[in-house]
Amino acid sequence: MASATVSPPWAYALQLPRDPRAPGVARSTLRTILRVHGMRELTETAELLASELVTNAYVHFSGEYSLRLRDAGRSRVRLSVWDTNPDIPAPFRWSAEAPAELAERGRGLYLVTLYAESWGAYPMTTGLPGQGGKLLWVECVAKTDDASPCGAQ
Repeated sequence: MASATVSPPWAYALQLPRDPRAPGVARSTLRTILRVHGMRELTETAELLASELVTNAYVHFSGEYSLRLRDAGRSRVRLSVWDTNPDIPAPFRWSAEAPAELAERGRGLYLVTLYAESWGAYPMTTGLPGQGGKLLWVECVAKTDDASPCGAQ
């Protein structure tokens, strides 16, 4: 199910299936949305960020999850992934430290913190049984002449 508002500020929500192809669906949808809203310059980095967040939700949690996109003003987009698990993963719960050299996990979300302009997490509570979880979000901003996309150096 998709919902949308298309006049500024715009917002989209995409409920993703429990399917290994979900990150590809998220990237394709994101490309289309950025193109339609004249934000093509954000596509490459925004796809990386969305793919890592969606893959994290798919691989590490068994419940529902969704990708949310919204206009954050001034050639900026906010990407967020909601899932039903309330545990906020590192590096979203503390400072972003590089994973150990031989670590088998943690590299994807660490990359997110390197390429995102800003990032954060919110616990989600509804008071209803089986509802809640968390929302991981990142912001990506258009490249300027003296900076890389989304704050990457």
